[in-house]
Amino acid sequence: MKKILKYVLLFGLVALFIWTMYFLYEKSASKPDEFNTELPKKNNVVKKTVANGSIVPRKEILIKPVVSGIIRELYVEAGQQVKKGDALAKIQIIPDMMSLSSAENRVRASEITVANAQMNYDRNKPLLDKGVIAPAEMQTYEIGLRNAKQEREAAQEALQVVRDGVSRNSTGNTVVRSTIDGMVLDVPVKEGNSVIERNNFNEGTTIAAIADMTDLIFQGTVDESEVGKVELGMPVVLTVGAIDNAKWDAELEYIAPKGVEENGAIQFEIRAAVVVKEGQHLRSGYSGNADIVLERRDSVLTVPESIVSFNAKGDSAFVHVKNGEGWKKTWIKTGLSDGMNLEILEGVTAETELRGAKKVEKEHEISVSSE
Repeated sequence: MKKILKYVLLFGLVALFIWTMYFLYEKSASKPDEFNTELPKKNNVVKKTVANGSIVPRKEILIKPVVSGIIRELYVEAGQQVKKGDALAKIQIIPDMMSLSSAENRVRASEITVANAQMNYDRNKPLLDKGVIAPAEMQTYEIGLRNAKQEREAAQEALQVVRDGVSRNSTGNTVVRSTIDGMVLDVPVKEGNSVIERNNFNEGTTIAAIADMTDLIFQGTVDESEVGKVELGMPVVLTVGAIDNAKWDAELEYIAPKGVEENGAIQFEIRAAVVVKEGQHLRSGYSGNADIVLERRDSVLTVPESIVSFNAKGDSAFVHVKNGEGWKKTWIKTGLSDGMNLEILEGVTAETELRGAKKVEKEHEISVSSE
């Protein structure tokens, strides 16, 4: 009996060892990889490059005065629409003391000249009436009086211009007027501020910035690696960071012939004319991105580029097509790519099942918490 029990225990140990080894083998054996299935789809493929920049008016004018002085009145504020010739501000002239003194001396000298010419005229007029002097001689005194009076009027006008910036016979330059139709973007001065006239040595103080906000452009830069791919007339799609879910169409109209170094990279300036539709509003200075459409394919057969493999040279591509329980390597002819979707010209159809990404088993972690 003991001998039989010994053999039974030995058999049980052997069976347990064999089962353990089999369990460990099954546990360590790798399972065949499983993949998701992808079907080609009809999509629009757009190849584009992105340029950073801002929205600015094509025509922005800085209005500057032609006389120096102090702002007495302001007639406009930012955001107001103005017409060409509308008054923007009025300037009170602060005369130069030397110029003012010179003009006053000229007036006093002209008054002395008029008084002297009047005395000569009054003294010789009775002699002409008595026939003592000839009319030709009297004409000299009459012309001298007229010239003296004319010089006095000119001196008085010059004094008024120096003192007030305006003469009796002109509107003067004390009222600053708009030179274009448009919107007032900025009025950097206030009433009471001193302003300097524009001249050959000074650009002058800006009274207002005016722009035509119906004619906007996108002004940005393109990297040297991309500028060779863009051409004039290419369509551009603009997105503005300050406005969500809105896009504007534009057309590329300028590419700088010379690049500028910025942060170690060469950048080329570009400009695109913005098409503002009715109901859309843009402000000057908005930052935005321009998607320049290099190529476009509409409603073409595409697959995710991540499931396409390329040979070592990169001139041929293939996918794995469903073949029973396995996958068959199939060569395809590709077209345009936007970085995510790849156009398929030949090799598969819309019903072809393609091997996608590998399925990954999710590991569930069990956490034990103790109170």
